[in-house]
Amino acid sequence: MPLETTAQSPAPVRQIATLIDGWVNRLGAVWVEGQIAQVSRRPGLNTVFMTMRDPIADISIAVTCSRTLFDSLNPPLVEGASVVVHARPSYYANRGTLSLAAREIRMVGLGELLARIERRRQLLAAEGLFAVELKRALPFLPRCVGLVTAPSSAAERDVLENARRRWPAVDFEVAHAAMQGTRAAAEVIEAVERLDRDPRVDVIVVARGGGSVEDLLPFSDEGLVRAVHQVRTPVVSAIGHEPDAPLLDLVADVRASTPTDAAKLVVPDVLEERQRVATARDRIRSAVTGVLAREQAGLDNLRSRPVLADPRSLVAARTDEVVELRERARRCLRHGLDRGADDIAHQRARARALSPLETLRRGYSVLQDAQGHVVSSVAGVATGAPVTIRVSDGRLHATTTKVESDD
Repeated sequence: MPLETTAQSPAPVRQIATLIDGWVNRLGAVWVEGQIAQVSRRPGLNTVFMTMRDPIADISIAVTCSRTLFDSLNPPLVEGASVVVHARPSYYANRGTLSLAAREIRMVGLGELLARIERRRQLLAAEGLFAVELKRALPFLPRCVGLVTAPSSAAERDVLENARRRWPAVDFEVAHAAMQGTRAAAEVIEAVERLDRDPRVDVIVVARGGGSVEDLLPFSDEGLVRAVHQVRTPVVSAIGHEPDAPLLDLVADVRASTPTDAAKLVVPDVLEERQRVATARDRIRSAVTGVLAREQAGLDNLRSRPVLADPRSLVAARTDEVVELRERARRCLRHGLDRGADDIAHQRARARALSPLETLRRGYSVLQDAQGHVVSSVAGVATGAPVTIRVSDGRLHATTTKVESDD
């Protein structure tokens, strides 16, 4: 029954809030489709707050869900995703706000498609297909560039024209394939494998212009990702524009933001390389010139020294030193000889002073018997015995005529 109120008998706020809460609860759980406009995760709370808006009308409503439900979504729920929410309306009487308490959240439309791609990405990443250490470096100047693209497409024109503008002598091997539709993934796989078997091809470029997520879906095909992972030739992915990120970008050795960027990556710029060569040549010339200048300065410095200007000056100085040393040696030798001669003279004088002959010169003599024995007593000499008298300058032979004793 409707509530009857008047200006004289108004209903209190609590009664109106209670009635509104009752009417909201009568709605029960409902499925709501919309787009997530805002996500707020407050620290310390087990509730996640979101804003869900109608994709056509300018109408939005608050949505709450448990942190467990929000974290269990794969891929994670982000702002802008289209979802279908199973929720129960809830009226918060204290603040007079209405919100939906979500019990289940499902991706729909583009969101569901992106969710499938994200699950596929996680599966392939877990197998190691996107590992950084598997990426191969592009050759500096490839002999031949393999190009996989749609026939007569803007991507083909961009790659060929920009590459030849940068390096006019570049050679291309173009393999046409469908870049959109159900046959796109299979044809791209066949074209990549054919170019990989060509020994002339040094790098493969897979190029396509921009498009919607549905248009670029073949380049997230699992078969294509595994085929690119197995080829031996480096692969450049040039799919769509900068915001687009198909799985082919992750498995390729190099990702180009656009087909034009791919042309800049696979071949160098001839003008830049000429400038680098000229710069390197100038640096080498400067380095060689600097070395020669330093060596010439060193030679000039050596030649300017007095010893090299007049080599005889060093010899003359050394000659004077040799002459002085020779004179010193002679003086030392003469002094040594003089001291030796003096020592000999002194020793000879001492020896003479101690010699018996010197005693004989002073008038003494030595008496010897016939056997040559020195006679020191009259007892050993008989009268008439022959004797020899030794004086300083000779010997006297005599015969004893008489023997007297001092007694």
